[in-house]
Amino acid sequence: MVRELEPGRADSDQSTVKLHGVKSRGVKPLGTKPRGRAARRASREGGAEQNKSLKTPFITRNIPPYDLLNEQSLIKIEQAADTILAELGIEFRDDPETVALFKKAGGDVTPISEAVWNIKFEPGMIREILKTAPERFTQHARNSLNSVDIGGDAMVFAPAYGSPFVMDMDRGRRYGTLDDFENFVKLAQSSPWLHHSGGTICEPTDIPVNKRHLDMVLAHMRYSDRAFLGSVTAPERALDSIEMCRVLFGSEFVDQNCVIMGNFNSTSPLVWDGVSTQGIRAYAQAGQGSILLPFLLGGAVSPVTMPGAVAQGLAESMVGCALTQLVRPGAPVILASFLSSLSLRSGSPTFGTPEPALGSLVMGQLARRLKLPLRCAGNFPTSKLPDAQAATQGMMSMMSAVQGGANYILHSAGFLDGLLSMSYEKFIMDTDICGALHAYLKGFEVNDETLGIDSLREGGPGQHMFGTAHTLRHYESAYWDTDFNDDQPFESWIEQGGDDAAIRANRKWKKILADYQAPHMDADKEDALLEFVARRKAEMTDAWY
Repeated sequence: MVRELEPGRADSDQSTVKLHGVKSRGVKPLGTKPRGRAARRASREGGAEQNKSLKTPFITRNIPPYDLLNEQSLIKIEQAADTILAELGIEFRDDPETVALFKKAGGDVTPISEAVWNIKFEPGMIREILKTAPERFTQHARNSLNSVDIGGDAMVFAPAYGSPFVMDMDRGRRYGTLDDFENFVKLAQSSPWLHHSGGTICEPTDIPVNKRHLDMVLAHMRYSDRAFLGSVTAPERALDSIEMCRVLFGSEFVDQNCVIMGNFNSTSPLVWDGVSTQGIRAYAQAGQGSILLPFLLGGAVSPVTMPGAVAQGLAESMVGCALTQLVRPGAPVILASFLSSLSLRSGSPTFGTPEPALGSLVMGQLARRLKLPLRCAGNFPTSKLPDAQAATQGMMSMMSAVQGGANYILHSAGFLDGLLSMSYEKFIMDTDICGALHAYLKGFEVNDETLGIDSLREGGPGQHMFGTAHTLRHYESAYWDTDFNDDQPFESWIEQGGDDAAIRANRKWKKILADYQAPHMDADKEDALLEFVARRKAEMTDAWY
Protein backbone atom coordinates (compact mmCIF):
# COMPACT_ATOMS: atom_id res chain seq x y z
CA MET A 1 0.00 0.00 0.00
CA VAL A 2 1.28 3.44 -0.90
CA ARG A 3 1.41 6.03 1.88
CA GLU A 4 2.36 9.64 1.50
CA LEU A 5 4.76 9.51 4.39
CA GLU A 6 8.35 9.37 3.22
CA PRO A 7 9.14 5.78 2.18
CA GLY A 8 11.65 4.10 4.45
CA ARG A 9 10.17 5.50 7.65
CA ALA A 10 10.88 3.31 10.65
CA ASP A 11 7.40 2.93 12.10
CA SER A 12 8.87 1.65 15.36
CA ASP A 13 10.73 4.94 15.85
CA GLN A 14 8.22 6.66 18.10
CA SER A 15 10.35 8.95 20.19
CA THR A 16 8.64 11.32 22.57
CA VAL A 17 8.58 14.99 21.60
CA LYS A 18 9.44 17.55 24.22
CA LEU A 19 7.39 20.57 23.23
CA HIS A 20 8.54 24.03 24.15
CA GLY A 21 6.63 27.06 25.34
CA VAL A 22 5.39 29.51 22.75
CA LYS A 23 4.69 33.21 22.45
CA SER A 24 1.56 34.93 21.25
CA ARG A 25 1.19 35.21 17.50
CA GLY A 26 1.39 38.35 15.44
CA VAL A 27 2.72 39.51 12.10
CA LYS A 28 6.04 41.21 11.57
CA PRO A 29 7.87 41.82 8.31
CA LEU A 30 10.90 39.69 7.57
CA GLY A 31 13.82 42.06 7.07
CA THR A 32 17.12 40.45 6.21
CA LYS A 33 19.65 42.46 4.23
CA PRO A 34 21.68 40.31 1.85
CA ARG A 35 25.40 40.94 1.50
CA GLY A 36 28.03 39.42 -0.79
CA ARG A 37 30.77 36.97 0.15
CA ALA A 38 33.11 34.48 -1.53
CA ALA A 39 33.06 33.24 -5.12
CA ARG A 40 30.92 30.22 -4.26
CA ARG A 41 28.04 32.63 -3.73
CA ALA A 42 28.86 34.96 -6.60
CA SER A 43 25.97 33.63 -8.68
CA ARG A 44 23.43 34.33 -5.94
CA GLU A 45 22.54 37.87 -6.80
CA GLY A 46 19.50 39.92 -5.96
CA GLY A 47 17.17 39.70 -3.01
CA ALA A 48 13.56 39.88 -1.92
CA GLU A 49 12.80 42.51 -4.54
CA GLN A 50 13.47 39.97 -7.29
CA ASN A 51 10.88 37.42 -8.36
CA LYS A 52 12.07 36.58 -11.84
CA SER A 53 10.43 33.27 -12.68
CA LEU A 54 7.21 33.26 -10.68
CA LYS A 55 4.20 34.77 -12.45
CA THR A 56 2.11 35.17 -9.30
CA PRO A 57 2.78 33.99 -5.72
CA PHE A 58 -0.57 32.18 -5.62
CA ILE A 59 -3.78 32.01 -7.62
CA THR A 60 -6.77 34.10 -6.65
CA ARG A 61 -9.60 32.19 -8.28
CA ASN A 62 -12.18 34.21 -10.17
CA ILE A 63 -14.46 31.30 -11.01
CA PRO A 64 -16.71 29.70 -8.39
CA PRO A 65 -16.16 26.13 -7.17
CA TYR A 66 -18.64 23.52 -8.27
CA ASP A 67 -21.18 22.37 -5.69
CA LEU A 68 -22.07 18.79 -6.51
CA LEU A 69 -24.38 17.77 -3.63
CA ASN A 70 -27.46 19.41 -2.22
CA GLU A 71 -27.86 20.41 1.43
CA GLN A 72 -29.64 17.20 2.42
CA SER A 73 -26.85 15.00 1.03
CA LEU A 74 -24.12 17.06 2.70
CA ILE A 75 -25.89 16.79 6.06
CA LYS A 76 -26.08 13.00 5.64
CA ILE A 77 -22.32 12.79 5.07
CA GLU A 78 -21.62 15.04 8.07
CA GLN A 79 -23.94 12.93 10.22
CA ALA A 80 -22.19 9.77 9.03
CA ALA A 81 -18.85 11.27 10.08
CA ASP A 82 -20.32 12.13 13.48
CA THR A 83 -21.63 8.57 13.81
CA ILE A 84 -18.16 7.16 13.06
CA LEU A 85 -16.60 9.40 15.72
CA ALA A 86 -19.30 8.75 18.33
CA GLU A 87 -19.82 4.99 17.86
CA LEU A 88 -16.53 3.65 16.48
CA GLY A 89 -14.12 6.32 17.63
CA ILE A 90 -10.52 6.90 16.61
CA GLU A 91 -7.65 4.74 17.82
CA PHE A 92 -4.53 6.55 19.08
CA ARG A 93 -1.20 4.80 19.52
CA ASP A 94 1.97 5.56 21.48
CA ASP A 95 1.13 9.14 22.43
CA PRO A 96 -0.44 9.55 25.90
CA GLU A 97 -0.04 13.34 25.72
CA THR A 98 -2.40 13.53 22.74
CA VAL A 99 -4.87 11.22 24.51
CA ALA A 100 -4.75 13.50 27.57
CA LEU A 101 -5.51 16.56 25.43
CA PHE A 102 -8.60 14.94 23.90
CA LYS A 103 -9.75 13.59 27.26
CA LYS A 104 -9.53 17.05 28.79
CA ALA A 105 -11.56 18.41 25.87
CA GLY A 106 -14.36 15.89 26.53
CA GLY A 107 -13.38 12.78 24.57
CA ASP A 108 -14.48 9.39 25.92
CA VAL A 109 -11.20 7.48 26.36
CA THR A 110 -11.05 3.67 26.54
CA PRO A 111 -7.63 2.03 27.04
CA ILE A 112 -7.08 -0.88 24.63
CA SER A 113 -3.57 -1.80 25.77
CA GLU A 114 -0.65 -0.12 27.49
CA ALA A 115 0.02 2.18 24.51
CA VAL A 116 -3.28 2.10 22.56
CA TRP A 117 -6.47 4.04 23.31
CA ASN A 118 -9.83 4.42 21.62
CA ILE A 119 -11.46 7.83 21.90
CA LYS A 120 -15.08 8.52 21.03
CA PHE A 121 -16.37 12.03 20.40
CA GLU A 122 -19.90 13.31 20.90
CA PRO A 123 -21.49 14.78 17.76
CA GLY A 124 -20.45 18.40 17.33
CA MET A 125 -17.48 18.21 19.72
CA ILE A 126 -14.78 18.18 17.04
CA ARG A 127 -16.49 20.91 15.01
CA GLU A 128 -16.58 23.12 18.09
CA ILE A 129 -12.85 22.68 18.64
CA LEU A 130 -12.20 23.55 14.99
CA LYS A 131 -13.81 26.99 15.31
CA THR A 132 -10.46 28.48 16.39
CA ALA A 133 -8.69 27.32 13.20
CA PRO A 134 -8.04 30.07 10.63
CA GLU A 135 -10.14 30.04 7.46
CA ARG A 136 -7.17 31.50 5.56
CA PHE A 137 -3.53 31.96 6.51
CA THR A 138 -0.19 32.99 5.03
CA GLN A 139 2.81 30.72 4.77
CA HIS A 140 5.81 32.99 4.53
CA ALA A 141 8.66 32.34 2.10
CA ARG A 142 12.19 33.62 2.61
CA ASN A 143 11.55 35.84 -0.40
CA SER A 144 8.56 37.77 0.94
CA LEU A 145 7.23 38.24 -2.61
CA ASN A 146 6.75 34.46 -2.81
CA SER A 147 4.71 34.03 0.38
CA VAL A 148 1.47 32.17 -0.25
CA ASP A 149 -2.06 32.52 1.06
CA ILE A 150 -3.89 29.26 1.72
CA GLY A 151 -7.67 29.26 2.13
CA GLY A 152 -10.66 31.19 0.83
CA ASP A 153 -10.26 32.00 -2.86
CA ALA A 154 -6.48 31.42 -2.78
CA MET A 155 -5.03 28.35 -4.52
CA VAL A 156 -1.46 27.04 -4.37
CA PHE A 157 0.21 24.49 -6.68
CA ALA A 158 3.06 22.32 -5.33
CA PRO A 159 5.08 19.43 -6.86
CA ALA A 160 4.39 15.74 -6.26
CA TYR A 161 5.54 14.17 -2.98
CA GLY A 162 6.95 10.93 -1.65
CA SER A 163 8.17 8.85 -4.62
CA PRO A 164 11.04 6.43 -3.88
CA PHE A 165 11.86 6.18 -7.59
CA VAL A 166 12.65 8.75 -10.27
CA MET A 167 12.65 8.30 -14.04
CA ASP A 168 13.69 10.04 -17.22
CA MET A 169 14.10 9.07 -20.86
CA ASP A 170 17.88 8.76 -20.59
CA ARG A 171 18.37 6.55 -17.53
CA GLY A 172 14.96 4.99 -17.02
CA ARG A 173 13.46 4.17 -13.61
CA ARG A 174 15.82 4.11 -10.63
CA TYR A 175 15.95 4.93 -6.94
CA GLY A 176 16.00 8.64 -6.23
CA THR A 177 19.15 10.34 -4.96
CA LEU A 178 19.92 13.67 -3.32
CA ASP A 179 21.03 14.96 -6.73
CA ASP A 180 17.57 14.12 -8.09
CA PHE A 181 15.91 15.77 -5.12
CA GLU A 182 17.91 18.96 -5.60
CA ASN A 183 17.17 18.90 -9.35
CA PHE A 184 13.42 18.81 -8.73
CA VAL A 185 13.66 21.66 -6.22
CA LYS A 186 15.49 23.66 -8.90
CA LEU A 187 12.90 22.77 -11.54
CA ALA A 188 10.08 23.85 -9.22
CA GLN A 189 11.90 27.09 -8.39
CA SER A 190 12.33 27.76 -12.12
CA SER A 191 8.68 27.19 -13.00
CA PRO A 192 6.47 30.25 -13.39
CA TRP A 193 3.41 28.15 -12.58
CA LEU A 194 4.24 26.39 -9.29
CA HIS A 195 3.90 28.49 -6.15
CA HIS A 196 5.35 26.16 -3.54
CA SER A 197 8.57 24.15 -3.33
CA GLY A 198 6.75 21.11 -1.87
CA GLY A 199 8.31 18.60 0.48
CA THR A 200 9.75 15.14 -0.21
CA ILE A 201 9.66 15.57 -3.98
CA CYS A 202 11.47 12.24 -4.22
CA GLU A 203 13.29 10.06 -1.70
CA PRO A 204 17.06 10.67 -1.61
CA THR A 205 17.79 7.01 -0.93
CA ASP A 206 21.56 7.54 -1.00
CA ILE A 207 21.32 9.39 2.34
CA PRO A 208 20.64 7.52 5.63
CA VAL A 209 16.95 7.51 6.58
CA ASN A 210 17.54 9.31 9.88
CA LYS A 211 19.59 12.10 8.25
CA ARG A 212 18.05 12.72 4.85
CA HIS A 213 15.44 15.13 6.24
CA LEU A 214 18.25 17.57 7.01
CA ASP A 215 19.48 17.51 3.41
CA MET A 216 15.96 17.84 2.02
CA VAL A 217 15.01 20.84 4.15
CA LEU A 218 18.39 22.43 3.41
CA ALA A 219 17.86 21.92 -0.34
CA HIS A 220 14.49 23.69 -0.20
CA MET A 221 16.08 26.56 1.69
CA ARG A 222 19.15 26.95 -0.54
CA TYR A 223 17.79 26.22 -4.01
CA SER A 224 14.35 27.81 -3.68
CA ASP A 225 13.03 30.99 -2.15
CA ARG A 226 9.43 29.75 -2.06
CA ALA A 227 7.49 28.20 0.81
CA PHE A 228 8.09 24.50 1.55
CA LEU A 229 7.11 21.49 3.67
CA GLY A 230 9.19 19.99 6.48
CA SER A 231 9.82 16.45 7.67
CA VAL A 232 7.12 14.32 9.33
CA THR A 233 8.69 10.85 9.53
CA ALA A 234 9.75 11.12 13.18
CA PRO A 235 9.05 13.71 15.88
CA GLU A 236 12.70 14.70 16.21
CA ARG A 237 12.85 15.29 12.45
CA ALA A 238 9.87 17.61 12.68
CA LEU A 239 11.67 19.53 15.42
CA ASP A 240 14.85 19.69 13.31
CA SER A 241 12.82 21.15 10.42
CA ILE A 242 11.35 23.84 12.66
CA GLU A 243 14.73 24.64 14.19
CA MET A 244 16.27 25.10 10.74
CA CYS A 245 13.50 27.59 10.02
CA ARG A 246 14.45 29.49 13.17
CA VAL A 247 17.98 29.72 11.78
CA LEU A 248 16.73 30.93 8.39
CA PHE A 249 13.91 33.27 9.42
CA GLY A 250 14.84 34.15 13.00
CA SER A 251 13.26 32.68 16.13
CA GLU A 252 10.94 35.61 16.81
CA PHE A 253 9.56 35.60 13.27
CA VAL A 254 8.93 31.84 13.39
CA ASP A 255 7.19 32.17 16.78
CA GLN A 256 4.75 34.65 15.25
CA ASN A 257 4.30 33.42 11.67
CA CYS A 258 3.80 30.22 9.68
CA VAL A 259 6.94 29.48 7.65
CA ILE A 260 6.77 25.67 7.33
CA MET A 261 4.12 22.93 7.23
CA GLY A 262 4.04 19.19 7.79
CA ASN A 263 2.00 16.77 5.66
CA PHE A 264 0.70 14.07 8.05
CA ASN A 265 -1.13 10.85 7.23
CA SER A 266 -3.57 9.05 9.45
CA THR A 267 -3.30 5.25 9.43
CA SER A 268 -6.64 4.39 7.93
CA PRO A 269 -9.04 3.06 8.89
CA LEU A 270 -9.59 5.23 11.97
CA VAL A 271 -6.09 5.31 13.49
CA TRP A 272 -3.69 8.14 14.32
CA ASP A 273 -0.29 6.74 15.28
CA GLY A 274 2.09 8.34 17.73
CA VAL A 275 4.72 9.31 15.17
CA SER A 276 2.14 11.42 13.36
CA THR A 277 0.40 12.92 16.40
CA GLN A 278 3.68 13.85 18.09
CA GLY A 279 4.79 15.54 14.87
CA ILE A 280 1.46 17.35 14.58
CA ARG A 281 1.87 18.63 18.11
CA ALA A 282 5.42 19.78 17.37
CA TYR A 283 4.36 21.86 14.37
CA ALA A 284 1.28 23.26 16.12
CA GLN A 285 3.18 24.12 19.32
CA ALA A 286 5.59 26.18 17.22
CA GLY A 287 2.69 27.92 15.45
CA GLN A 288 3.43 26.16 12.16
CA GLY A 289 1.02 24.55 9.72
CA SER A 290 -0.18 20.97 9.36
CA ILE A 291 -1.96 19.12 6.57
CA LEU A 292 -4.00 16.22 8.00
CA LEU A 293 -4.53 13.57 5.39
CA PRO A 294 -6.27 10.18 5.36
CA PHE A 295 -5.00 8.12 2.39
CA LEU A 296 -8.10 6.12 1.49
CA LEU A 297 -8.15 3.20 -0.92
CA GLY A 298 -11.78 2.29 -1.51
CA GLY A 299 -12.55 -1.31 -0.57
CA ALA A 300 -9.24 -1.69 1.29
CA VAL A 301 -9.10 0.88 4.09
CA SER A 302 -12.40 2.69 3.48
CA PRO A 303 -15.86 1.81 2.17
CA VAL A 304 -15.80 0.98 -1.52
CA THR A 305 -18.62 3.47 -2.15
CA MET A 306 -17.52 7.09 -2.44
CA PRO A 307 -19.97 8.72 0.04
CA GLY A 308 -18.74 6.34 2.74
CA ALA A 309 -15.10 7.06 1.92
CA VAL A 310 -15.75 10.80 2.06
CA ALA A 311 -17.47 10.49 5.45
CA GLN A 312 -14.62 8.41 6.88
CA GLY A 313 -11.98 10.77 5.48
CA LEU A 314 -13.82 13.77 6.90
CA ALA A 315 -13.92 12.16 10.35
CA GLU A 316 -10.21 11.23 10.37
CA SER A 317 -9.01 14.59 9.04
CA MET A 318 -11.23 16.62 11.37
CA VAL A 319 -9.79 14.84 14.40
CA GLY A 320 -6.24 15.52 13.22
CA CYS A 321 -7.13 19.17 12.63
CA ALA A 322 -8.71 19.40 16.08
CA LEU A 323 -5.49 18.19 17.71
CA THR A 324 -3.66 21.25 16.39
CA GLN A 325 -6.23 23.53 18.00
CA LEU A 326 -5.99 21.77 21.36
CA VAL A 327 -2.23 22.33 21.29
CA ARG A 328 -2.37 25.93 20.10
CA PRO A 329 -5.70 27.57 19.20
CA GLY A 330 -5.34 29.44 15.94
CA ALA A 331 -2.53 27.25 14.60
CA PRO A 332 -2.72 26.98 10.78
CA VAL A 333 -4.22 23.71 9.62
CA ILE A 334 -5.48 22.22 6.35
CA LEU A 335 -8.32 19.70 6.07
CA ALA A 336 -7.29 17.08 3.53
CA SER A 337 -8.34 14.00 1.64
CA PHE A 338 -6.66 11.54 -0.70
CA LEU A 339 -9.36 9.42 -2.29
CA SER A 340 -8.50 6.54 -4.58
CA SER A 341 -10.43 3.81 -6.29
CA LEU A 342 -9.04 0.28 -6.32
CA SER A 343 -8.86 -2.54 -8.83
CA LEU A 344 -10.76 -5.14 -6.89
CA ARG A 345 -9.33 -7.85 -9.15
CA SER A 346 -5.69 -7.05 -8.37
CA GLY A 347 -5.78 -4.83 -5.28
CA SER A 348 -3.86 -2.06 -7.07
CA PRO A 349 -4.82 1.61 -6.69
CA THR A 350 -6.42 3.09 -9.80
CA PHE A 351 -5.67 6.80 -9.64
CA GLY A 352 -7.25 9.35 -11.94
CA THR A 353 -10.69 7.72 -12.06
CA PRO A 354 -14.01 9.60 -12.02
CA GLU A 355 -15.40 8.48 -8.65
CA PRO A 356 -12.60 9.97 -6.51
CA ALA A 357 -12.83 13.10 -8.65
CA LEU A 358 -16.46 13.43 -7.57
CA GLY A 359 -15.36 12.85 -3.97
CA SER A 360 -12.94 15.76 -4.22
CA LEU A 361 -15.78 18.03 -5.34
CA VAL A 362 -17.73 17.03 -2.24
CA MET A 363 -14.72 17.55 0.04
CA GLY A 364 -14.60 21.11 -1.24
CA GLN A 365 -18.19 21.66 -0.14
CA LEU A 366 -17.54 20.13 3.29
CA ALA A 367 -14.39 22.20 3.86
CA ARG A 368 -16.23 25.41 3.04
CA ARG A 369 -18.93 24.49 5.56
CA LEU A 370 -16.22 23.98 8.19
CA LYS A 371 -14.47 27.21 7.11
CA LEU A 372 -11.17 25.35 6.75
CA PRO A 373 -8.59 25.40 3.95
CA LEU A 374 -8.58 22.22 1.87
CA ARG A 375 -5.98 19.98 0.26
CA CYS A 376 -7.31 17.31 -2.10
CA ALA A 377 -6.57 15.51 -5.36
CA GLY A 378 -3.74 16.60 -7.67
CA ASN A 379 -2.34 15.24 -10.93
CA PHE A 380 -2.73 11.48 -10.23
CA PRO A 381 -1.94 8.85 -12.89
CA THR A 382 -1.04 5.18 -12.59
CA SER A 383 0.61 5.23 -16.01
CA LYS A 384 4.26 4.14 -16.05
CA LEU A 385 5.25 6.65 -18.73
CA PRO A 386 4.42 10.31 -19.48
CA ASP A 387 1.91 9.23 -22.13
CA ALA A 388 -1.74 9.68 -23.04
CA GLN A 389 -2.91 7.60 -20.08
CA ALA A 390 -0.89 9.81 -17.74
CA ALA A 391 -2.41 12.92 -19.29
CA THR A 392 -6.03 11.76 -19.14
CA GLN A 393 -5.82 10.35 -15.60
CA GLY A 394 -3.86 13.35 -14.36
CA MET A 395 -6.25 15.88 -15.85
CA MET A 396 -9.30 14.07 -14.44
CA SER A 397 -8.00 14.30 -10.88
CA MET A 398 -6.35 17.74 -11.22
CA MET A 399 -9.53 19.32 -12.56
CA SER A 400 -11.52 17.87 -9.66
CA ALA A 401 -9.26 19.71 -7.20
CA VAL A 402 -9.52 22.93 -9.19
CA GLN A 403 -13.29 22.68 -9.64
CA GLY A 404 -13.79 21.58 -6.04
CA GLY A 405 -12.10 24.67 -4.65
CA ALA A 406 -8.98 23.08 -3.12
CA ASN A 407 -6.59 25.63 -1.64
CA TYR A 408 -3.35 23.64 -1.52
CA ILE A 409 -2.79 21.14 -4.33
CA LEU A 410 0.14 18.84 -3.67
CA HIS A 411 1.09 16.46 -6.52
CA SER A 412 0.60 19.17 -9.14
CA ALA A 413 3.64 18.06 -11.17
CA GLY A 414 5.75 14.96 -11.77
CA PHE A 415 3.54 12.16 -10.38
CA LEU A 416 3.73 8.83 -12.27
CA ASP A 417 3.38 5.12 -11.56
CA GLY A 418 0.76 5.47 -8.83
CA LEU A 419 3.00 7.84 -6.79
CA LEU A 420 5.95 5.44 -6.89
CA SER A 421 7.92 7.38 -9.51
CA MET A 422 8.79 11.03 -10.04
CA SER A 423 9.28 11.78 -13.74
CA TYR A 424 11.45 14.58 -15.08
CA GLU A 425 9.54 14.69 -18.37
CA LYS A 426 6.11 14.58 -16.77
CA PHE A 427 7.15 17.35 -14.39
CA ILE A 428 7.58 19.63 -17.40
CA MET A 429 4.29 18.52 -18.97
CA ASP A 430 2.41 19.04 -15.72
CA THR A 431 3.77 22.49 -15.02
CA ASP A 432 2.51 23.49 -18.47
CA ILE A 433 -0.95 22.28 -17.43
CA CYS A 434 -0.60 24.39 -14.27
CA GLY A 435 0.06 27.38 -16.51
CA ALA A 436 -3.14 26.74 -18.45
CA LEU A 437 -5.06 26.42 -15.18
CA HIS A 438 -3.87 29.88 -14.14
CA ALA A 439 -5.72 31.26 -17.17
CA TYR A 440 -8.73 29.00 -16.58
CA LEU A 441 -9.12 30.10 -12.96
CA LYS A 442 -8.82 33.74 -13.92
CA GLY A 443 -12.10 33.55 -15.84
CA PHE A 444 -12.97 36.54 -17.99
CA GLU A 445 -14.65 39.89 -17.65
CA VAL A 446 -17.59 40.89 -19.83
CA ASN A 447 -17.61 44.54 -20.91
CA ASP A 448 -17.75 46.60 -24.09
CA GLU A 449 -14.04 46.07 -24.74
CA THR A 450 -14.08 42.30 -24.32
CA LEU A 451 -17.26 41.91 -26.38
CA GLY A 452 -15.24 43.32 -29.30
CA ILE A 453 -18.10 44.58 -31.45
CA ASP A 454 -15.82 47.35 -32.77
CA SER A 455 -13.63 44.62 -34.27
CA LEU A 456 -16.61 43.33 -36.23
CA ARG A 457 -17.56 46.85 -37.29
CA GLU A 458 -14.06 47.62 -38.53
CA GLY A 459 -13.74 44.48 -40.61
CA GLY A 460 -17.32 44.01 -41.61
CA PRO A 461 -19.05 40.79 -42.76
CA GLY A 462 -16.79 38.33 -44.54
CA GLN A 463 -13.53 40.10 -43.60
CA HIS A 464 -10.74 38.78 -41.37
CA MET A 465 -9.83 40.67 -38.20
CA PHE A 466 -6.06 40.11 -37.98
CA GLY A 467 -5.31 43.80 -38.43
CA THR A 468 -8.19 45.42 -36.58
CA ALA A 469 -7.44 47.82 -33.73
CA HIS A 470 -9.14 45.49 -31.24
CA THR A 471 -7.01 42.51 -32.28
CA LEU A 472 -3.82 44.58 -32.11
CA ARG A 473 -4.72 45.77 -28.61
CA HIS A 474 -5.25 42.25 -27.30
CA TYR A 475 -3.18 39.86 -29.39
CA GLU A 476 -0.45 39.52 -26.76
CA SER A 477 -2.81 38.93 -23.83
CA ALA A 478 -6.02 37.40 -25.18
CA TYR A 479 -4.88 33.78 -24.84
CA TRP A 480 -2.61 31.86 -22.53
CA ASP A 481 0.55 31.10 -24.47
CA THR A 482 2.62 27.97 -23.95
CA ASP A 483 6.31 27.64 -24.68
CA PHE A 484 6.02 23.85 -24.54
CA ASN A 485 3.17 22.65 -26.78
CA ASP A 486 3.74 22.26 -30.52
CA ASP A 487 0.87 23.97 -32.35
CA GLN A 488 2.47 24.45 -35.76
CA PRO A 489 1.31 22.72 -38.97
CA PHE A 490 2.13 19.05 -39.44
CA GLU A 491 4.59 19.75 -42.29
CA SER A 492 6.59 22.23 -40.18
CA TRP A 493 6.61 19.80 -37.26
CA ILE A 494 8.00 17.01 -39.48
CA GLU A 495 10.64 19.31 -40.97
CA GLN A 496 11.85 20.18 -37.46
CA GLY A 497 12.26 16.56 -36.40
CA GLY A 498 8.74 15.42 -35.47
CA ASP A 499 9.48 15.44 -31.73
CA ASP A 500 6.68 14.30 -29.45
CA ALA A 501 5.85 15.85 -26.08
CA ALA A 502 8.14 13.55 -24.08
CA ILE A 503 11.16 14.40 -26.24
CA ARG A 504 10.42 18.12 -25.95
CA ALA A 505 10.03 17.77 -22.18
CA ASN A 506 13.34 15.91 -21.93
CA ARG A 507 15.08 18.70 -23.78
CA LYS A 508 13.40 21.39 -21.71
CA TRP A 509 14.21 20.07 -18.21
CA LYS A 510 17.85 19.73 -19.17
CA LYS A 511 17.95 23.32 -20.39
CA ILE A 512 16.25 24.59 -17.23
CA LEU A 513 18.82 22.87 -15.03
CA ALA A 514 21.69 24.08 -17.22
CA ASP A 515 20.44 27.68 -16.93
CA TYR A 516 19.46 27.48 -13.24
CA GLN A 517 20.82 30.07 -10.81
CA ALA A 518 20.18 29.71 -7.10
CA PRO A 519 18.32 32.56 -5.39
CA HIS A 520 20.37 34.71 -3.07
CA MET A 521 20.79 33.56 0.52
CA ASP A 522 22.44 35.65 3.20
CA ALA A 523 25.94 34.25 3.75
CA ASP A 524 25.70 34.07 7.54
CA LYS A 525 22.39 32.23 7.38
CA GLU A 526 23.75 29.72 4.90
CA ASP A 527 26.77 29.05 7.08
CA ALA A 528 24.57 28.66 10.15
CA LEU A 529 22.33 26.16 8.34
CA LEU A 530 25.31 24.15 7.11
CA GLU A 531 26.72 24.09 10.62
CA PHE A 532 23.37 22.96 12.07
CA VAL A 533 23.09 20.11 9.55
CA ALA A 534 26.69 18.99 10.13
CA ARG A 535 26.24 19.04 13.90
CA ARG A 536 22.97 17.10 13.86
CA LYS A 537 24.41 14.47 11.50
CA ALA A 538 27.43 14.06 13.73
CA GLU A 539 25.14 13.38 16.68
CA MET A 540 23.54 10.35 14.97
CA THR A 541 24.72 6.97 13.75
CA ASP A 542 23.61 6.21 10.20
CA ALA A 543 20.33 4.30 9.99
CA TRP A 544 19.20 2.83 6.67
CA TYR A 545 15.74 1.61 7.62
